[in-house]
Amino acid sequence: MTTPSVDAHVRLDTHPTHPSAVTATLTGAQAHIAHVGLEAAGWHVATTNILVLARIDHEEPYWAEKAARQLRADGITVEITPRLREAIDEEWTWANYPMPWCSRAEIREVSDDAQKIHDDIRRGRLLVHAHAQDAHTTVAVGTYLDTGKSVYLHGENHLRQIANSFDSPARALTAFEDMHADTIRPGPAPMTDTERDTADARTSPGTPTTEPEPPRTGAGTAPADTPGPGAHEALFASFVEDHGEWEKYRTWSDDASVANHESLTLRAAFDHEARDRDIAWTIASYQSPVGERTWHATATAGTPTDMIETLLKSLDTKTAWTERTSAPLTERTLTTVTGPLTEFGWTQTINGHHINWPAPNGETGLRLDVAAAVGATTARSGPAWTVWGGKSAEQPAWTVEFSRNTPAAVLQDLTYNLATTTHCVRTTHPSKAPRQRHEVLRTVALTAPSAVPPAGRSARR
Repeated sequence: MTTPSVDAHVRLDTHPTHPSAVTATLTGAQAHIAHVGLEAAGWHVATTNILVLARIDHEEPYWAEKAARQLRADGITVEITPRLREAIDEEWTWANYPMPWCSRAEIREVSDDAQKIHDDIRRGRLLVHAHAQDAHTTVAVGTYLDTGKSVYLHGENHLRQIANSFDSPARALTAFEDMHADTIRPGPAPMTDTERDTADARTSPGTPTTEPEPPRTGAGTAPADTPGPGAHEALFASFVEDHGEWEKYRTWSDDASVANHESLTLRAAFDHEARDRDIAWTIASYQSPVGERTWHATATAGTPTDMIETLLKSLDTKTAWTERTSAPLTERTLTTVTGPLTEFGWTQTINGHHINWPAPNGETGLRLDVAAAVGATTARSGPAWTVWGGKSAEQPAWTVEFSRNTPAAVLQDLTYNLATTTHCVRTTHPSKAPRQRHEVLRTVALTAPSAVPPAGRSARR
C-alpha cells in the first residue's frame, strides 16, 4: 500500500546558538501533521512552526535522523541540511566514560533512560521530594504521580539512573534520610549547566551571527598578534586533519573537542567557548594509556596562533617523545630552555622565587616559578614555566603555562619562537649567558638546595 503524500515540508538543521541541538522548520498546508509527530517524539515548540530537539545526552543528531525516517514513512517531505548530515554521520565516543564495558548502542540506551527521567521531572510526572550530595554526584528521591511508585535516583544529566524503588513515598524518604542525613535538602537539586543549556535551547531557535564584528581601533585595541575570530578553531581542525595519528572525539560537553594521539599517551583539548584570557587549550601527557599524567600545558584564547601551532608541532618531534619528561630543574634544562633567549639579547631578572626573561621590547617574556619547578612548596601544582604576552608577566594579555617535568625540548621550541618572532638583534656576549645561569641556579639553590647540583658541576644523567 502506497503511503499518501502529505502537504508538509520539514527542514532539519543544527541549532545556530546551542551545540548539538537540532531545529525543525515546518511549512506547507498540512504542517500541523508533522508538528504533532515531532512533538510526540520529544521535540519542543519554540516559535510558530519551529520546533527544537534539545537533549541532556547530546544525542540530538541521532534522534533527529530517526524522526526524519518516521516522517518520510508518513509521506512528509524532509530536508536535512549538510551541517546536520555531517553531525549525524560523525563517529564519536564519550571521553572517560564511567561504564567502559558498554557498547555504543548500550551507552545510547543508558543516556536515553536518563533523558526520560529528566523529561518526567520537567513535565511534572516525577515529583522529587529531596536531594543530597553523594561523593561527587547528586542523588534524589521522588515519586511517579501516575503510578505511585517511588524511586531512588543516582547521578546527573545523561548518567542519572533509577538505583532502587519503593512501595510508598514514606518508605522511600525514610531510607533516603537514613543514607544521606548529613547532606539532604528538600526538593529537586539545582539545575546543572547541561540542564540549563538544554532548557535555554528549547525556549528559542536562536539567531546565528551573520558576520564577526570588525576590530576596534584606538584605545583598548587588542594587540596586533591577537588571533582573529575562528583562528584557533581552524588551527585545531587542520592539526587533526593533517596528522593522521591524532583522532578527534567529543567530550561530556559540546563546548569542547579533544584529540587523542594513537599512543593514547598524549591528549589535546580545545574549548570552543573560551574567550580572551580563558583557557582554550589543554595539552596533557601520560605515562601510559592508563598511567598517571606526567606533565601538562594550558594556553589562553588570546594566545597568538603561531605559538599554539609551535606547541602542537613540538608534540610530534622525536626529541619530545624520547625525552618524555624533564628531570628536576638542572643547569642542562635551563640551558636548553633559555638558550634561544639569551642568544638574542634577553636578560633575566630575579624577583623572589620568580625568574623572568622579558623581551627587549617588553611585550612578551618567559617566567620560571622556581618553587613550582622543584616542588619545594605547595606551589608545585601551579605552572612552573609561563610564556606570556602583554603589559608584563603580572598583567598578561595571554599566557601559555607548563607544569614541572615538561620536556625541555617542548619548552625550547616555544622560546625559540619567542626569540625569533620579536625580531631582536643578537646582542648578548657569549660570556654573559653562563653568568646568568649561575645566578638562576643560585636562586634555585636557595629555594630547594637539593634540587640542582652546585654551579659549575654538571647534572648527573
